[in-house]
Amino acid sequence: MPRLSLYLVRHGETEWSLSGQHTGRTDIPLTAHGEDQARELVPWFRDIHFARVFTSPRQRARRTCALAGLGALAEIEPDLQEWDYGEYEGKLSSDIRKQRPGWNAFQDGCPGGETPAQIATRADRLIAYLCTMEGKVALFSHGEFGLALAARWIGLPVIDAEHFLLGTASLDILSYNPAHPELRVIALWNASPAILAGCG
Repeated sequence: MPRLSLYLVRHGETEWSLSGQHTGRTDIPLTAHGEDQARELVPWFRDIHFARVFTSPRQRARRTCALAGLGALAEIEPDLQEWDYGEYEGKLSSDIRKQRPGWNAFQDGCPGGETPAQIATRADRLIAYLCTMEGKVALFSHGEFGLALAARWIGLPVIDAEHFLLGTASLDILSYNPAHPELRVIALWNASPAILAGCG
């Protein structure tokens, strides 16, 4: 069997991802554009054999998975859900910083929600579970948890995840360096049909 490769997908656009509101526990649907974004993933996945497919329990991730053509294979994985933003659920970062200057979720966490240490523990637990598998594994998750997961995959602290960007319905591949088989790498990052079209 081939080495493990994780195909990490952030869910498509929602009203709150468009506005920039922090969306953790709130279970809101994709917008029409978000559904179109998810469908654009179909050609990317059509010829890939996935050993397993996991999705966050939130409908925005599950719907993205289904529209990308992998819904029939999907298993719910609670550790893929977004940060619990606690008192900051539904708020904009700019509004939070008016009350708490310099606030950064990756450094400070959220009152009544998860801390960076708790997110690191959750990401590490998920990685340990995934590393019991082989082959290509698809993961449908969320923005800030996806950033934290990628950071932990390559051994960085959660705070370093603030330096990554992750667009809606984007694809990322977390795998290993063929020349150094024990070295975890980010083989592809923040790729989407729209982003790739803009690079042409």
